[in-house]
Amino acid sequence: MGDETMDKADIQAGRLDSEALAENFADVHQPLDQTAALVEAQRCYFCYDAPCTAACPTGIDVPGFIRAIATGNVSGAAMTILTENILGGSCARVCPTEILCQGVCVRNNVDGRGDQPVAIGMLQRHAIDHLDPAAAHPFLRASATGKSVAVVGAGPAGLACAHGLARQGHEVTLFEARTKPGGLNEFGIAAYKVPDNFAQEEVSFVTAIGGIDMRYGLALGRDIALDDLRRDFDAVFLGLGQDGVRALEVPGGDLAGVHNAVDYIAALRQADNLAALPVGAKVVVIGGGNTAIDIAVQSKRLGADDVTLVYRRGPAQMGATVHEQEFAQINGVRIKHWLRPLRLEGRGGEVRAAVFAAVRQSDDGSLLDAGTEQSLPCDMVFKAVGQAFVPPGDVGLQLAAGRIAVDQDGRTSLPDVWAGGDCVAGEDLTVQAVQDGKIAARAIDLFLRENGS
Repeated sequence: MGDETMDKADIQAGRLDSEALAENFADVHQPLDQTAALVEAQRCYFCYDAPCTAACPTGIDVPGFIRAIATGNVSGAAMTILTENILGGSCARVCPTEILCQGVCVRNNVDGRGDQPVAIGMLQRHAIDHLDPAAAHPFLRASATGKSVAVVGAGPAGLACAHGLARQGHEVTLFEARTKPGGLNEFGIAAYKVPDNFAQEEVSFVTAIGGIDMRYGLALGRDIALDDLRRDFDAVFLGLGQDGVRALEVPGGDLAGVHNAVDYIAALRQADNLAALPVGAKVVVIGGGNTAIDIAVQSKRLGADDVTLVYRRGPAQMGATVHEQEFAQINGVRIKHWLRPLRLEGRGGEVRAAVFAAVRQSDDGSLLDAGTEQSLPCDMVFKAVGQAFVPPGDVGLQLAAGRIAVDQDGRTSLPDVWAGGDCVAGEDLTVQAVQDGKIAARAIDLFLRENGS
């Protein structure tokens, strides 16, 4: 009996008690109190032509909102942020500020010696969190225009577009394939970054402006057709995201214990009881982006004994930022580089090892096998090698590099259809999706007014 037990993969729920899990999945960044926010705000140089504003995809007036905090006008700071980014609360939590606004803060190079940048993300969160959730929505709707727009996808791009259009007086119907809104903020971001149901609270805030009808369980190409939407509405916006997962084409991918990271993260985010989630004692994550980091850290925080993240190139080529890589290592995740997945080995239909080939980079940047292999014992393997856009059937949309082709305003090859977010080319960031939705809303509003009766 003992040998038989030893031969089974060690995957089980309840590795940690509820108290430890609550601590592990609590807010990873404690918010600034009023005094700390004032002190941090006063570190800002309030630059003219501020590089931080230029680095923000949504163009938030960073010195403007920080000055407002420094002078005690926190509500004014929040309005400055929300005017450009209606999802400023979630972006303050999930944005890679270290490569955006804070990465270009002039404090990074004070007198050539360097300093810590202003904590722009934390100050943005402080301002947004200051808003009274029971107060009236800070933006007023314009008079009804009699125009209607279909928005497909209730992620950051769709929500930003819906809010922008509703604010201009248009009626918006927002179709969402899942049973809940929020997109990646609800289903794809690590739980410790947006805890306490924050994503749903933000959706409620966005839709509180009025004029947005939410419909769930309706997927484009399955339940609704683009031709029908174009017939029934004056314009359409597609914020479809990337529902496909890139395949890890190695033998053993069908073994029990091998999972797509995005699916497991979604299940974790929707779990009522984290102690009921099974996790392996030894976990291997294959990939180098933020999803790989998120699943690796969350596996460790669920109680996995050993978590190893493996990437085929070096740390500089990883999609995850240096900050995220360091965060994973601080949380006990081992990161191995220059290893290419060869196969997954199993016993009794269960994965028991991940085998990699050591590689090196040639002069032209391609990878060459170094002639050795490395086997990592494991009970679970998470595939995090990227996501892909899955076109919703033959709907007449022109594609570019596998995603929906759009112009600078987000307009597609169809004259009354716009698109934004991860389904179009560009940075796969929440803040960029918000900007896409905002720009498209302005273009759609102009289109509707120019074609109004």
